[in-house]
Amino acid sequence: MPQPRADRDKINFMSKRDYYEVLGVDRGASADDIKRAYRKKAMEYHPDRNPGDASAETKFKEAAEAFDVLKDDQKRARYDRYGHAGMNGGGFGGGGAGGGFQEMDFEDIFSRFGDIFGGGGGGFGGSAGGGRRRSSGVPGSDMKLNMPLTLEEIAFGVEKKLKVTKFTKCGSCNGTGAETSEDFMTCGTCSGTGEYRQVSRTMFGSFVNVQPCPSCQGEGRTIRNKCKSCSGEGRTKGEETIVVKIPSGVTTGNYITLRGKGNQGIRGGDAGDLLVIIQEKEHKYFERDGDDIFYDLQISIPDAILGTEAEVPTLKGKAKLKIEPGTPSGKHLRMKEKGIKRLNSQNVFGDQFVRINVYIPTKLSDKERKVVEGLRESDHFDPKLQAENKDGFFSRIKNIFS
Repeated sequence: MPQPRADRDKINFMSKRDYYEVLGVDRGASADDIKRAYRKKAMEYHPDRNPGDASAETKFKEAAEAFDVLKDDQKRARYDRYGHAGMNGGGFGGGGAGGGFQEMDFEDIFSRFGDIFGGGGGGFGGSAGGGRRRSSGVPGSDMKLNMPLTLEEIAFGVEKKLKVTKFTKCGSCNGTGAETSEDFMTCGTCSGTGEYRQVSRTMFGSFVNVQPCPSCQGEGRTIRNKCKSCSGEGRTKGEETIVVKIPSGVTTGNYITLRGKGNQGIRGGDAGDLLVIIQEKEHKYFERDGDDIFYDLQISIPDAILGTEAEVPTLKGKAKLKIEPGTPSGKHLRMKEKGIKRLNSQNVFGDQFVRINVYIPTKLSDKERKVVEGLRESDHFDPKLQAENKDGFFSRIKNIFS
């Protein structure tokens, strides 16, 4: 026998974790504290950082749900008074039986995550705190676009032009979807309000659940004669060239949110967002570690012994590097501030490290072999003897002070 609806809801309330516990803040936390806590959790559990981890995705959504409630003063007050039960039902701003947190798909949560990198208005990370301006029509969908970048572009930032194929506003009807302005009729289902209201009774009393009208999708009007160019949608397939500024220091998985640059909405609905996802190309010479880069330099045995000056590539071209006499294979030489400009910094750069690899030839002429055999007999080329001399030196120093 199935459980009554009220009993199922009580079980759901009991199984939900406390929102303050989810974000790791106390009940007296300020709005800034809550926002910082959410950013930390979102960074920790974001799916890009935990690919294939279902548990991390669940915690990410859980943190988004908690933040959705606690960032809003009215929702937070209801939650503080009634707990999860207070977020249930339309009267508490909820979205059905699931509770006050309106069910979101992964794209919605992904867009909320954008502000953890800071910035706004199309800058890096975009702005996730405020929703879109409410308008008539149906909002357009978000889009994703992968942006491959070279290490040089990442190091100093770059401006890119993107040609995006998407839904754009219909030029014939200016996005209205109707042949003329006289072709609009008041919706008979909602009488022009655009809302469908349903009264529900709960343990806390009667509440009104407000949903968009299913007949007009919340517009409050229908179309008598649809635009022939767009079949009444108010949008058509087209192309747009978009300029995006990539800051220095980004890495694979970072993204930039361009507000309103996604698919155009239906019949005047707001356009979705365009998410430009960064992908770092493999470099011919360098390996990256944060803001630092590494380069492998091969030198000859004579150069390692006697020292030399080598020409090495950098992110800005070629530069001279001094190799001191006696430099061993495997040593790292530092070229200060030759690395990547740090993200969101004014003038902070990483370093370039040059790893020394001493080249050992595998083929020798008779003359070269005789030279090497002669060196073999030299005390300075005997590692065991040199180690003994070193140990003997330290032993003598130890005896002096003992």
